[in-house]
Amino acid sequence: MPKLPPCGIYRTIEAIGSVPKGRLVFFHNHGEPGPGIYLPEKWIGNKAVFSTRGLLLPSPEDTAKLLPLPREGFYRVTRQFHCCPKKCRVFAVDTLVQLGYDWAATPILFEPEWMGAVLRLPEEGTRIQDESLAFLAPLFVREASIENSSTDELLIAH
Repeated sequence: MPKLPPCGIYRTIEAIGSVPKGRLVFFHNHGEPGPGIYLPEKWIGNKAVFSTRGLLLPSPEDTAKLLPLPREGFYRVTRQFHCCPKKCRVFAVDTLVQLGYDWAATPILFEPEWMGAVLRLPEEGTRIQDESLAFLAPLFVREASIENSSTDELLIAH
């Protein structure tokens, strides 16, 4: 039996059961009755919310059909790059961005904006090429529980 990859988000690079190639999934490597994949149901704050009902892997070898993706969250641009070969949009060094994905696991960058004392997350972002993910460095962002914070605050820890 192959060693199972870590839990996290992936793109299917081949169909797995009823899940087609090129889909964003969450892989869960443990639990009962076994390892499985979960599809996104919706997005909140540009972050996928995955179904609580997953699909068991037909075979443990199907994990070879999963391409790991960087986690959703906040990043710093480490090298200037363009979104695509047409150079529609440039991302400058040290820009704060939020990384998310669409149904097809295409990376999307969102640029937070200061609005007074609030950091606002835009609803629309820019699709980027997979190769550009190498130019992003993850940032630590402290998460507050919804019960303990107001909807008007977003805390970014350095």
